[in-house]
Parts: sequence; C-alpha cells; structure tokens
Amino acid sequence: MTVEQQTVMTGAETDALLGRHETGVLSLARGDEPYAVPISYGYDAGTRQFCMRLVSTPGNQKRRFLTDSPLVRFVVYEETETAYRSVIADGRLERLPKSELTADHIERYGAAKRPLFEMWGEPKAELSIDLYELDPEELSGRRIEVD
Repeated sequence: MTVEQQTVMTGAETDALLGRHETGVLSLARGDEPYAVPISYGYDAGTRQFCMRLVSTPGNQKRRFLTDSPLVRFVVYEETETAYRSVIADGRLERLPKSELTADHIERYGAAKRPLFEMWGEPKAELSIDLYELDPEELSGRRIEVD
C-alpha cells in the first residue's frame, strides 16, 4: 500500500518547475461555458509573469473567449514515478497591443518556447497571432510524493 503526502511547493520550487516546462493548459470561461486549450508560454521568475502567444483563426472558440481582460486559470504540471507536481496561476490575461511593444517585450517573447509542431486547417494568412501577459493574482504549487 502506498502513502501519499501532499506539500505546498516553495516559491523557488514553483519557479523551477515553470522554468523547466514550455507548455500548460489555459482555461477560460464565459458564463457557464468553459474552454481550455494547451498553449506554449514564457515565464519570468524575476517578475513572476507569463508571456503567451495565442494563435486563432476567424470564428474559432478561442477568439470568442478572449474578451477584454478575461479571468483565466493556467496550469503547468509534471509527473514522475514517485511524485506529481503542479502549478496553478490565476489572474487576468492582458492583450499586449503590438504598438506598445518595447525591446524588453521582444526579448521576453523571443525567449518564449513554442510547440515543436503546428497543425492548421486554415491557410496561415487567416491566422491571428496576439501577444498576452499574465501577471497572476495567485500563483501556487503543489507536490504529491508517493512512498
């Protein structure tokens, strides 16, 4: 029989997990309708902010849920044979207009990893690529160790 022990991760452990990974699940809601999608992200441990490039096509679900400053939950997790770790970030997703990009923004987004593959049913000319930032109101990590 195994014994599980759940522990709150420290800020340093949370930052380390977010730095090791490049994808997570972004969840949004509109009324009673939920929407979740895997996305790539960049994370700045110094400011504890996320940067995200969200790609959408005309009329897709993601565009319907990306209203002005939507409240979101972003989850990153990992699993090993003896542990499960997860980080949850809650806050408002803020679109960054291209006209407001600074050299710092370009450096941060340039460092953000992206998926190793892309699959689109629509021609690329119809894709909309928008930049977003998430400055979490709450950022928490949990670790479950299995003996």
